[in-house]
Amino acid sequence: MGPVRTCVGCRARADRSSLMRIVVRDFELVVDTAAVLPGRGAWLHPQIQCYQLAVKRRAFGRALRTDGKLDTAALENSVRENRLNG
Repeated sequence: MGPVRTCVGCRARADRSSLMRIVVRDFELVVDTAAVLPGRGAWLHPQIQCYQLAVKRRAFGRALRTDGKLDTAALENSVRENRLNG
């Protein structure tokens, strides 16, 4: 079993390979597909339910230790595309 991370949405622990790493770039949440971008990362299941829970709980700001409004549009689109493709 590989490294284990916690989803910021549902708070379930899962293998790193089954989660997406999310980072902040200019107050926009982006998916770090290669998991190599600098800075803090938050981990999220690629499911719309986990995304919605994380937004509702304001989990991204806490996990990424950022203040201010974060743009979640690109992340939402990525999660929705993943659902359609997966």
